[in-house]
Order: sequence, then C-alpha cells, then structure tokens
Amino acid sequence: MLHRGQESTDGTGGGELTVPMAWLYAEYIADELLRTGDLMPPTSFEFRAGRDALALTIFLSDTDGELSGIRVVTQLETWLSLTAYDQPWQDWVQERMSRLTAETREAGAESPDLTLAEAAWRWLEETELLAPDLDAVPGGGPVTGEDDRPKVWTPAWRLGLPLGHLAIHLF
Repeated sequence: MLHRGQESTDGTGGGELTVPMAWLYAEYIADELLRTGDLMPPTSFEFRAGRDALALTIFLSDTDGELSGIRVVTQLETWLSLTAYDQPWQDWVQERMSRLTAETREAGAESPDLTLAEAAWRWLEETELLAPDLDAVPGGGPVTGEDDRPKVWTPAWRLGLPLGHLAIHLF
C-alpha cells in the first residue's frame, strides 16, 4: 500500500515521496491493541517491544498487501495463533522478511515499509531487556515481592511477543 506525492525540500515539487502506509498502519493497530490492554506504560521499553512484535506480526501476515480497517477484527485469530507460546514466531518472521526482501529486489523496487519492518526486527533481536525469569525453578526460596523474583536479560522480542499476544486476548 504505497502512497505517492510530490515533495521537495525547496517547495518546488518534482521529487517523489513514498509513504510507508502498510507499516504505519500495522504499527497503529499494534499500538491500539496494547493501549487497550493497558498492560504497561506506553513510554516503556516493554511497550515498544510489544508494539514492534505485534506490528511485525500484523505487517508480515498481510500477504495481500492490503491492511484493511474492516478486516482487523477478522485477523485477530490469525495474530493470536502466530504469537502463541508454542509457535516458532522468530523463524516465521525471518522467513517472511527474507521472502519480502527477495520479492522487492526482484521487482527492482524499494519498500519503505520493509525498511521500517527490518529496523523494528533488528531492534527486537539486538536489544535485551531485564525480565522475570519464567524458567526459574519454583520453590527455590521465599520470594516476598515482585522485585525479588529472579530476572534474566532477554531479547526484546521474547518479552514483546507474549505482551502482544495478551493484548490481543484482552481486546
């Protein structure tokens, strides 16, 4: 979904501006789902991780290239299944990104949508957030408060994906 307009820095027009509408719309949907769920402050890194993971899921699952506001509700089940705990989400993202990149190069085109999706994926993979260790052995000792629980550094997508999944459920 590319929108083109005439734009230049000196105000005379002539240059083409391609607006990444598909990515921006996927990011908007993800943002709204997370805000509705009210799971964490919108200014937190956890919120960003959830938004980016969910936006990638939404963007990459749109195989027709036409995100539609009318279809959002019908896509919730698809997004739930893609973000479920037992699914190989990371492999799916890498496969879809590779396919989209190849298709874009084959067409000899540039895609600002894909560029933004790649940047989000890179951030999700390379950024680590301190999160509760969900694999810690229960009963390993008394835990009095939430801050006393064992924590581990984890890639942002590992934290953002379940947050996105939960946000869809709460919607």
